[in-house]
Amino acid sequence: MEVVLAGVELRRVRMPLAEPFVTAHGTRRRRDIVLVRALVEDGPDGWGECVAEPEPTYWPEYTTAAFDVLEHHLVPRLLDGRSLREVRGHHMAKAALECAAIDAGLRAEGRSMASFLGATRPVVPTGIAIGMTGTVDDLVDAVLRWHGEGHRAFKLKIQPGWDVEPLRAVRATVGDEVALLADANGSYDSDSIDHLATLGRLADASTGLVAIEQPFAPDDLVGHARLARQIDVPVCLDESIASLAQLDSALMLEACGAVSLKVGRVGGLVETRRIHQRCRDAGVSLRCGGMLETGLGRAVNLAVAALPGCNLPPDLGPSARYFRTDLTPPFVSSGGTMIVPDGPGLGVDPLPDMLEDMTVTHRTLRADL
Repeated sequence: MEVVLAGVELRRVRMPLAEPFVTAHGTRRRRDIVLVRALVEDGPDGWGECVAEPEPTYWPEYTTAAFDVLEHHLVPRLLDGRSLREVRGHHMAKAALECAAIDAGLRAEGRSMASFLGATRPVVPTGIAIGMTGTVDDLVDAVLRWHGEGHRAFKLKIQPGWDVEPLRAVRATVGDEVALLADANGSYDSDSIDHLATLGRLADASTGLVAIEQPFAPDDLVGHARLARQIDVPVCLDESIASLAQLDSALMLEACGAVSLKVGRVGGLVETRRIHQRCRDAGVSLRCGGMLETGLGRAVNLAVAALPGCNLPPDLGPSARYFRTDLTPPFVSSGGTMIVPDGPGLGVDPLPDMLEDMTVTHRTLRADL
C-alpha cells in the first residue's frame, strides 16, 4: 500500500549502556542514535534506527554526519521524489530512512517486517556478544552469567594478544554444547595469517569456533581468502560486505564461508534481501549481526535472524543485555530464544516518555504537499 509522507522527523537520542562494551575499536558506554520517523498523511507513522556510532571507527559513517546528511540531503530528496542514489555512500543513514518508509507502508497494510523480508521462523536463538574484559576470569564470569540465563551461543571479541587464552578458557568452562564465534573487527594484519591459521586449527580441539569474523581490514579480501584456504573454520565477513557487488567479489575470491548480515551496513532492507538470496544460492552461511540497537533496531534484527539460511548464532539478546531501560517495551528471552515480532511493521513503538527523556536533538522536515 502506497503511503503519502507529510514529512520526516529526525531525533538524536542518547542512551547509557547497561555496562561498558569493549571491542578492538574502543569502549562503548552509551549509544548515540539517530531515529527517523516517517510522518504519514492519514495513516500510521513508520520508524527507522540509524546504527552509526559516535566515531567513524567501525564504519566511515558516524552519528553527527548521519544526522546532517539525513537533514540536508536524503530527507529533502525523498520528500521531493528524487532518488537517494544521487547521494554517494551513507548506507546507515539511507537504511534508517528506507526502514521508516517501509515500516509505515507495512503498518498501513497490517503486514509484519518478518513477512516482508521472507522470514520463516516464529522464534530465533539468542546470541550474546561479549566484549573484551579486564581479565580472562572476568570474561568467563560474564559468559557464565548469561549462560545461567539459558543462552547457548556467544560472540567473543578478540584482538592480537587476546585470543587463544580467553577462547580456551570459555570453552573449558561452558562445555561443548555452546556455540562460540570469535570477532576480531579487522584488528589483525597480514603478518598474522600464520597465527590465525593456528587458532583455526586449534578450534576443533580446544575452542570449538563456529566462525572467525572479520580478522583483517575490510578491503583485504585477498588476506581473508588466504586464511580461508588454511583453516576449516569458516571465515565470516562483516565490514568487508557493504553491498551485493562486494559480496560477489568476496565469493569470486573464495574469501568467506559466512557473512554477518547487518541491514544498516549494507544500506537497507532491499539490499539485505538481495545479499541474503545470493548467499543462499552460493551456499554461504549467514548470521544476523548487531550494533547495540534499541528495541526498534532489534525488531528488524529478529526478522533478519528468522530468514532461512541464517544458520549461525546471531547478535541477539534481550533488551537487558544492552540497556537498563529500552526505548521500546523490552524484548525478553526464554530458554535461549526470542520471539520474532508479528505485528504490523516493526511490531513495536518507542515509549513516548523514554523518547522525550532521551532526545537531545529534534528536527522535523515537512513535505510541500
